[in-house]
Amino acid sequence: MLVVASLIASVTFQAGVNPPGGVWQDNSSGHVAGRAIYAYQSEVYYVFLIANTLALSASILVIISLTYRFPFHLEIVIATISMIVTYSSAIFAVTPDESVRFRYVIAAASVPYILRIFIQLFNMVFKNNEKPESENSEKVVLNY
Repeated sequence: MLVVASLIASVTFQAGVNPPGGVWQDNSSGHVAGRAIYAYQSEVYYVFLIANTLALSASILVIISLTYRFPFHLEIVIATISMIVTYSSAIFAVTPDESVRFRYVIAAASVPYILRIFIQLFNMVFKNNEKPESENSEKVVLNY
């Protein structure tokens, strides 16, 4: 599972840093060099951007969760946070300013973490409400 999550993170990171269609190479006729060509089809670009960010965020969460008790867990967390910052910087750099809808991208990035928190809270609440089996079971007295 760790290998699959790492591959998903690699592919989605690369797709975000180097968007489909590439970037404009020159400044002319209504576009700016360095901006994503695909971004000029605003709705389609944001569907791509949100889905890509969601996949990256979920795969990073899986990587962090699976390496939780590893000796170098802190280093893995630092590396993944750096990767998220780099990904975000690349997206901000290639997306035209006039079509920015980053609140949706940020929401997509936070969905896996929010779901994980809700699952953890749900498990904590229901585990605390359950009584240990020794308290629930009746004592059976055998008379011989």
